[in-house]
Amino acid sequence: MWRVTRIAVLLFILATVAQGAWLARTRTTEWDRTLHVVIYPVNGDGSQTVERYIGGLRGATFEPIEAFFNKEAENHGVRLRPPILVALAPPVSSQPPAPLFGGGKAEILVWSLRLRYWAYWNNTYKRAKPDVRIFVSYNDPAIRPRLAHSTGLQKGLLGVVNAFATADMDGSNNVVITHELLHTLGAADKYDLVTNQPLFPVGYADPRAEPLFPQIHAEIMAGRIPLSDTRAEIPAGMDEIMIGARTAREINWVR
Repeated sequence: MWRVTRIAVLLFILATVAQGAWLARTRTTEWDRTLHVVIYPVNGDGSQTVERYIGGLRGATFEPIEAFFNKEAENHGVRLRPPILVALAPPVSSQPPAPLFGGGKAEILVWSLRLRYWAYWNNTYKRAKPDVRIFVSYNDPAIRPRLAHSTGLQKGLLGVVNAFATADMDGSNNVVITHELLHTLGAADKYDLVTNQPLFPVGYADPRAEPLFPQIHAEIMAGRIPLSDTRAEIPAGMDEIMIGARTAREINWVR
């Protein structure tokens, strides 16, 4: 009898969590109110270089993300102004659980639950509860010249971004933050997972351009500016990206 009761309680908790997550995801894509996004900086390699960089972060570092959403929302006929606001939380002292790549559904589910549990206990933002939480793990490029993939989860409305702790990379860091933020809102990747090349036409900012190459902008969910059939470059900042029609539909900007 105790075993049956315990299972019933666990199922009730899971159902409650699932319902809450569904309601939160639904509210974030109605676009009838401004979404509040909070950035949580994490010292990814424990170095003093990163510590100093995080200490110098200000809300203004992320204002280009707000400006980007304002511009793109207007381009897609969304009247809400501003569609998002970005705030900066105090630093987080612990490391998020490492993401799984290539694991099965069960392993990914367990990791997702671990991440949500970790995020709950490492919420350094003491103001109103944010709609979306993005934990940005900053790293010294002299220690880690290559970073692991970043992650954005629609379930839980949170993301983990790996970024470089140098001011000259703030623009490209914001591009990655925006990409993962859009994942939390329901946008899908639009690049080939093997070659990293943008998929045509959904991964092109201007698939009707003549000539087609080189493209001037990157579709944000493709993540790269197509220069030819086989070459693409990473955008340096927010002025080199845009939200395409498919992505706009996925986040409910086009109905």
